[in-house]
Amino acid sequence: MKYDPHNIFARLLRGDLPYHKITEGTHYLAFHDIQPKAPIHALVIPKGPYQNASVFHQSAPPPEIIDFYQGVMETINLLDLQNGYRLISNTGAYANQEVPHFHIHILGGKPLGPLLALETSPYAG
Repeated sequence: MKYDPHNIFARLLRGDLPYHKITEGTHYLAFHDIQPKAPIHALVIPKGPYQNASVFHQSAPPPEIIDFYQGVMETINLLDLQNGYRLISNTGAYANQEVPHFHIHILGGKPLGPLLALETSPYAG
């Protein structure tokens, strides 16, 4: 998946689209999801053009990675998710990545239940 500079998050970072900001740092932006899947559903995106988690972790300089994850933790704290939360980042077609810009979903605000229904696993005992 190639980085698309016209994807929704790139447009949001350029100021072309409105959003409800939670927090922002040098290398990240956190905002509320416009189609929440839980009572609390935030997104944290890097400001750089990284299309997925693999590219971000292999290409971003360490200070940028550190700042990004500090932004994830700051967002969690600002959202007061002391009862728990789920972090999700989809990478690639099999994970149903819809936007070619690395992002982390933070979900919480209620018991979330199992993440996936287990079909069959070659590792199941």
